[in-house]
Amino acid sequence: MIDKVVSSAHHALSGIKDGMTLMLGGFGICGIPENSIAELVKMKTNGLTCISNNAGVDDFGLGLLLKGKQIKKMISSYVGENEEFERQMLSGELEVDLIPQGSLAERCRAGGAGIPAFFTPAGFGTEVAEGKEARLFNGKPHILEHALHADFAIVKAWKGDAAGNLIYKATAKNFNPMMAMAGKITVAEVEELLPVGALDPNEIHTPGIFVQRIFQGEKYEKRIEQRTLRKT
Repeated sequence: MIDKVVSSAHHALSGIKDGMTLMLGGFGICGIPENSIAELVKMKTNGLTCISNNAGVDDFGLGLLLKGKQIKKMISSYVGENEEFERQMLSGELEVDLIPQGSLAERCRAGGAGIPAFFTPAGFGTEVAEGKEARLFNGKPHILEHALHADFAIVKAWKGDAAGNLIYKATAKNFNPMMAMAGKITVAEVEELLPVGALDPNEIHTPGIFVQRIFQGEKYEKRIEQRTLRKT
């Protein structure tokens, strides 16, 4: 058994350089690798291409990297609640590739499964389809989408073990499992790091074969993006 545990986010992210492509798991600010993002801010790595469902909010998540102008291009599903993301996109400071959410998830999954491309009806007849091959399947038009890969995939899990096996909690099972498969190097930060054998094999979502480095994170904020209270 290969022990994949590293002592900190600093060691887990060693090798990330300017201009690399990173996948970062999570949805909104749920299930995001908070410790890893904070370390990327400290590293001051620039010219990054980030593949993530969105870019967090202005003062949290990937919004911190945007604020520091560390991201050159975002490959995302939506702008979300991030005003700085919107400002940089509209001003032309940030290159943005907006992709239908299902297509983004499937392109990540395809990258990890070794599928180079696939056809989907999502986006046909819109700007999403511009420059892409189209075909009819069962009388319905589809466009060709290519798989996504990354130099590093950085994911957040609830529990993990020293071999890199991961279990995600609730909605953190959004983009994290697909992205964990699609990185040349996959880094997992977990809330609880356990010895090998402590996880039920039937509950593992990402097998350790896909993970190269794992560490236990700390001080998770777990913010609520839009807090709504019932009127009493």
